[in-house]
Amino acid sequence: MSNVKISLLELATICKGSNATEAIARAVKGAQHIEELGFHRIWLAEHHNMPHIASSATAVLIGHIAGQTKHIRVGSGGIMLPNHTPLVVAEQFGTLESIYPGRIDLGLGRAPGTDQLTAMALRRNNLNTSFYFKEDVLELQQYLDENNFNAKVRAFPGEGLDIPIYILGSSTDSAYLAAELGLPYAFAAHFAPAMLDQAMEIYRSHFKPSDVLKEPYTIICINIVAGDSVEEAQFLSTSLFNMFAGILTNLRKPLSPPTEKPIYHGIPEIEQAVQNMVNCTFIGTEKEMREEVLAFAEKHQANEIMTTNYIFDEGKRLHAFDIIAKALM
Repeated sequence: MSNVKISLLELATICKGSNATEAIARAVKGAQHIEELGFHRIWLAEHHNMPHIASSATAVLIGHIAGQTKHIRVGSGGIMLPNHTPLVVAEQFGTLESIYPGRIDLGLGRAPGTDQLTAMALRRNNLNTSFYFKEDVLELQQYLDENNFNAKVRAFPGEGLDIPIYILGSSTDSAYLAAELGLPYAFAAHFAPAMLDQAMEIYRSHFKPSDVLKEPYTIICINIVAGDSVEEAQFLSTSLFNMFAGILTNLRKPLSPPTEKPIYHGIPEIEQAVQNMVNCTFIGTEKEMREEVLAFAEKHQANEIMTTNYIFDEGKRLHAFDIIAKALM
């Protein structure tokens, strides 16, 4: 599995004592660093009504990071398509591809990336849009198709541009859709690992070759916390665990410095809930990364591993990328 690609999922997470401006600058610095290391791509995730995540205007941030890097692929992981009209997405990403040709990816998700009230605000009170995800994906593909020139509604820029589309999922529904449409499939095991095995099996067994993809292509997103020692990595990982605990208890806070023990230590219900979310988290040194992550990739036949990085300290965050690159690339 030495040929597995390594990429990064970025949320422009705001750290304690920081702000959105600094979070975006941190995301840019990380993108530049992994580009030098040879990471394959960086994706930005769409979230809304979350005060400690600065990636809500995802297409804008993709353009900013692409403009601050040279050759790494930059895309969405993902655009939550039910929040937008397919025509607007086609125009936005057509514009991005026109500015940064050959570097833009379009990952599409079905979830709102937020709570129900905010989803209603985004979708103008029409929560039924998620039921038309397949139709919206097909409509978006049509706008980007070079043969759409006779249509009454066309996307400029966008039409005829080669913008790879990926289907994102955290359950089995999107696995069926990605397989049916013959599109690459990215699974969010970094926060929803429960259905990973089932989704991968469904995608591969139902896959239909298409004009864009002849064989299944899978990306699995996981959490990696790498350090110079196992003890250091375990200490750094408490920032990630505490963040997930905040999500589960609806006590969201900025990404915070690590703690000696997770803040929920000794509360069995939260301990179990967090563990269920972070089952696909790998913590350790270059040795552990090489052995465990590559074994995971081989077990699940992943073409690509995409990692998060929720390390608070900027220097240690960048150094973790160095360790990952040495171990996996």
